Amino acid sequence: MSNPPKENHRDNDDAGAAFVLESKGEWWHAGFHLTTAIVGPTILTLPYAFRGLGWGIGMLCLTVMGIVTFYSYGLMSKVLDHCENSGRRHIRFRELAADVLGSGWMFYFVIFIQTAINTGVGVGAILLAGECLEIVYSNIAPHGSLKLYHFIAMVTVVMIVLSQLPTFHSLRHINLCSLFLSLGYTFLVVAACIYAGTSKNAPPRDYSLEAEKSSRAFSAFTSISIIAAIFGNGILPEIQATLAPPAAGKMVKGLTMCYAVILVTFYSAAVSGYWVFGNKSNSNILKSLLPDSGPTLAPTWVLGLAVIFVLLQLFAIGLVYSQVAYEVMEKKSADVKQGMFSKRNLIPRLILRTIYMIFCGFLAAMLPFFGDINGVVGAVGFIPLDFVLPMILYNKTHKPPKSSLTYLINISIMVVFTGAGIMGAFSSIRKLILDANQFKLFGSDVVD
Repeated sequence: MSNPPKENHRDNDDAGAAFVLESKGEWWHAGFHLTTAIVGPTILTLPYAFRGLGWGIGMLCLTVMGIVTFYSYGLMSKVLDHCENSGRRHIRFRELAADVLGSGWMFYFVIFIQTAINTGVGVGAILLAGECLEIVYSNIAPHGSLKLYHFIAMVTVVMIVLSQLPTFHSLRHINLCSLFLSLGYTFLVVAACIYAGTSKNAPPRDYSLEAEKSSRAFSAFTSISIIAAIFGNGILPEIQATLAPPAAGKMVKGLTMCYAVILVTFYSAAVSGYWVFGNKSNSNILKSLLPDSGPTLAPTWVLGLAVIFVLLQLFAIGLVYSQVAYEVMEKKSADVKQGMFSKRNLIPRLILRTIYMIFCGFLAAMLPFFGDINGVVGAVGFIPLDFVLPMILYNKTHKPPKSSLTYLINISIMVVFTGAGIMGAFSSIRKLILDANQFKLFGSDVVD
């Protein structure tokens, strides 16, 4: 097996490290980045995930996922701190996995999974942002001629401009705004759901699961994959890389900030949305509140403001998940000796990042199925990186005794979530194939 490129620390010729992943941040900046990476408009998909699980199992899965991911991210941070204390500060997930596990193929495995996650989230962010613009447009001009792909093109142009921000650290103020936007649209959606559920136009509530056992099982595993994707991160080492050294201990503070926001937003969005719409919940709860026929179920200004908040935050999310791709591009294309804003580095950055965003925008316009993208990305991407690899890396570096509670917990999480990932991938791909009959390329409807 060939060894991966040696990237175990920052070197003087590494433009990806020097430019994109420059280490200047404080712990609260890491908190902003983490919150943007995890707390996004995908939380509006939680009622949709609950419809495949029901109240009891849905709440249990949401809670377990939250506890396990906080634990997992904490372990990952400890592994990074351990390596830093040993004189090997890792700034990339792929180099960390390859160094600790001593396996060349692991380096390329992590690159593949991170690429799937980053592209999937990038496509999903652009698609949902285009859908938000379409919602606003359809209310202003109900018989307008613009289609979904027109709005996706508009979003892509904005993303191309924003993508020229050179470093991850330069997103800190955008990501602080993103944190407040996530709280803002969550509170607006919860208020809208309460209003809808108590109004005379309240939809009939049905919380029953599918009658056929096989369909119920597939829906359950798809829902688990969606929740895993919503809690997923997959870029924690890259976020920790933005912290000014020494980074030890700072990431736990950032995680605590992030999970405080998660506690407020995830449960309120899931409970209020599923309470109102039950098993008729849409993959975007805003669409449920704005039905195609009949009156809107909440004041239009509340929903309009929520849609605008969602739209604005999606730009931040698209930027955060593009950083790994940009770091790879910069490492290969930039000359660190020329300076970040030199003509030699500015032109390749402009061209490569523009091509990447056009590619994501093209996929978003061509394949409009946002809910299904979440399921597939969660199963094949976030579960391996967030629920399996951190446990392996911790057991390898810290070597807890095999009879210890920590070791047993780590092994149990790995086994359970590997099984859930395999079943979730199968279920999500099955649903993807079934939904493929309902849409056409460059269509104007997002399929549930």
